[in-house]
Amino acid sequence: MTSEAADSGAPAPAAAGSPLVFEQPLNERMRTFLRLDFLYNQALFHNQSPSHWGSRAAVSSLLDILAITARVDIRADVLKELERQITMLNEFQTRPGVDAGKLRSVVSNLLRLRSDLLGCGSAYLQPIKDSEFLSAIRHRSAIPGGTCEFDLPDFFYWLSQTSESRVETFTRWLGMLRPLCDAIAELLWLTRQNGRPRAEVARGGVYHITFDRDAPVQLLRITLPGDLGIFPEISGSHYRSSVRFVSWQGPPDRPRQAEGDIDFHITCCT
Repeated sequence: MTSEAADSGAPAPAAAGSPLVFEQPLNERMRTFLRLDFLYNQALFHNQSPSHWGSRAAVSSLLDILAITARVDIRADVLKELERQITMLNEFQTRPGVDAGKLRSVVSNLLRLRSDLLGCGSAYLQPIKDSEFLSAIRHRSAIPGGTCEFDLPDFFYWLSQTSESRVETFTRWLGMLRPLCDAIAELLWLTRQNGRPRAEVARGGVYHITFDRDAPVQLLRITLPGDLGIFPEISGSHYRSSVRFVSWQGPPDRPRQAEGDIDFHITCCT
């Protein structure tokens, strides 16, 4: 369990008046990290379901993770970001007012995650990639309804096994991903902790912001009351961004530009 569990970016049903946080990644690395964290948590959730539908959804999430990791060397990116965070946190040790005990705990956890990720080697996902069983499911998943029982009888047979057997198999697959995904979760938690929310006003429902180029922002967070009936559309890069607030009209209708000034909180995470 990482610190990220206490501040997950995953959506949850909002109680009346409770805030909603909308996140926008401002570089490709952060975009990839957020997607992998989302898919990994989705796989964990569905793997807990005893039904074969839960197992289907878990396998689908796993295949999406493999599709992302096949495009770029995510492991190298994560190791690079771990090194950056460790170096940056070590520099804080000499600053006055720093909680030395808490800082040592965070750095120790990052060192452990780095060691685990280095220890699994660059071919850590090869057993999953070489699985003919998963390759067949991935191939058929490109066809609408292509994973029906008559298309993949071996998949249907596996789904007919006991929930304990399916969970055990899937947990082994997830175990190969855990060093990578645990490190990503911790890095996301640290990134979110690096930002401090401040109150702002979007005049006429629009807000523009230019960032300091000497301290590139990786993640933008917009916080609004959950019952306001408004959500942000965010665009831009780590140099500048624009936030346009629109009012929710329900699924059948297109959202409309919000009228008037909108009070919100913004957090720029470096």
